[in-house]
Amino acid sequence: MRLDKYLKVSRIIKRRTVAKEACEGGRVSINGKVAKPGTEVKEGDIIEIQYANRVLKAKIKNIAQHVTKENAQGMYDIIAGEEEEEE
Repeated sequence: MRLDKYLKVSRIIKRRTVAKEACEGGRVSINGKVAKPGTEVKEGDIIEIQYANRVLKAKIKNIAQHVTKENAQGMYDIIAGEEEEEE
């Protein structure tokens, strides 16, 4: 699956266009390498996203084309950083 689509489906980033812009801006890396929006992701990859004042690091657990909002957080594990909605 494309990186920009994965970020949207997993709801790490809300919109695909925003995910694409983040990738094109060099703020997203996979396994330590800066990634383009079309980079293929697979289970076990580590995604790192640089926000303005924080860094989110997550490991991909699952790849699915369609996921409900409730199941989206099951697609990845947070390694470092913080998620917007913590329970």
